[in-house]
Amino acid sequence: MNQLYIDWNVNPEIFNISGFPVKYYGLLFLTGLILCLNILKSIYKKENLSAQAHEALFSYAFIGILLGARLGHCIFYDFDYYSQHPVEIFLPIQKGVDGSYHFSGYAGLASHGGGIGLVIMLLLYARKFSIPFMTVLDAIAIVLPLGGTFIRWGNLMNSEIIGTPTSLPWAFIFRQVDDVPRHPAQLYEAISYFIIFLLVYFIYKQNIFKIGKGFYFGISILLIFMMRILIEFIKEDQVGFEHGMSFNMGQILSIPFVLLGLFFIAKSILEKGKVKTS
Repeated sequence: MNQLYIDWNVNPEIFNISGFPVKYYGLLFLTGLILCLNILKSIYKKENLSAQAHEALFSYAFIGILLGARLGHCIFYDFDYYSQHPVEIFLPIQKGVDGSYHFSGYAGLASHGGGIGLVIMLLLYARKFSIPFMTVLDAIAIVLPLGGTFIRWGNLMNSEIIGTPTSLPWAFIFRQVDDVPRHPAQLYEAISYFIIFLLVYFIYKQNIFKIGKGFYFGISILLIFMMRILIEFIKEDQVGFEHGMSFNMGQILSIPFVLLGLFFIAKSILEKGKVKTS
């Protein structure tokens, strides 16, 4: 076997406290969220948005992402199971073969659902603090790819969302899954999202487009979900019903986000052109 293959056998659980596991995924999720909020602090200050509004943002974002991602997974990817076990949708527990419940954490989160949940909570947030909704969306969109970077890193630590078999020298062998060299699809996405973050943040720092016009929201979701569509081609199916589909559920759910991103980019560019010619 090619010695350049990366042997990946990381235990997703860092440690356990009285039956409650602390996992890399949860730690990375929170770390990414906190880092994004710290960057947003400087953006809020530059855009003259209140410090009080920034302090409340964590709660709104956390609830929106977690609930949306959880509901998205249960509805889009495993509705048959969770329609029969509704209590497991909202509580981090799972029923074992012996009929008793045990702590499982939220095993199953969908990024598309997380995006929808975040937008809904941001709408409530914008009304609460009297901030234009598009200003909030643009600000969040600047750091959104960075948050996605940490989530995909968490997926890598969980050895989940694995890629298809490959003979490339940087292939990962996910020992907790099988002994087959595979594309590290999670790593591809994490790197892509980090590059997107650097690009969007650079454009913002150059003051090319004013925040609140929808450009940053548009370019961020366009690039994120374009990469999602492309990388899905080298991912294993996440659920059984995707087998044989030309486009899997992740790709289908990404298309509306791509179209929405194109709309806001075009709208922002046209409005900027009108301002210059007026």
